[in-house]
Amino acid sequence: EPNVLAGTLLAHTDAVWGLAYSGVKNHLLSCSADGTIRLWNPPEKIPCICTYNGEKVDFIGCDPAHMVASFNTGSTVIYDLETSQSVVMFSSQVESGVQSNNHINKVVSHPTLPVTITAHEDRHIKFFDNKTGKMIHSMVAHLDAVTSLAVDPNGIYLMSGSHDCSIRLWNLDSKTCVQEITAHRKKLDESIYDVAFHPSKAYIASAGADALAKVFV
Repeated sequence: EPNVLAGTLLAHTDAVWGLAYSGVKNHLLSCSADGTIRLWNPPEKIPCICTYNGEKVDFIGCDPAHMVASFNTGSTVIYDLETSQSVVMFSSQVESGVQSNNHINKVVSHPTLPVTITAHEDRHIKFFDNKTGKMIHSMVAHLDAVTSLAVDPNGIYLMSGSHDCSIRLWNLDSKTCVQEITAHRKKLDESIYDVAFHPSKAYIASAGADALAKVFV
């Protein structure tokens, strides 16, 4: 709707896969199938501040001056947004020589702790220490590719979505599954594309290949 649209940011040359917003400086991160991540300050005349290589992205929750980006090679890097330099490269945990098995579908930052969480095509969820770059924990989390992750605003629960049609809720302390919901039907071997927590209410949401978005109480 023209009366809703506040502006359009043009720069990516292929599909935009994800967005992350930081209210600290009102900056926006976008990642695209063109292989780039772009940092934006939308109100500016030239809104694109910087361009990085990468595929999935998030602001570091406890330090919004840094961002975390993942690559199709399976590597993950923390960048300083002021200098555009890489600060920490996470130790790659490749259990197989097949690159597709190590593919990262989603990267999220814990809102209060220096921890990054990645969702993998090989059904794993992995946890990394932002300071050392070392892996803290790795677990097989689903029966199919883990496509999406979200951490609740209080940093107590992790939610994951998968092409196995399920949403799983995890206790971040114990890394145990506390709830499972069968949420979407499969379509062309794909199911759940994204999951999200409401920022203040006890709602969760999911979006699926069946063209449905669902909200759960």
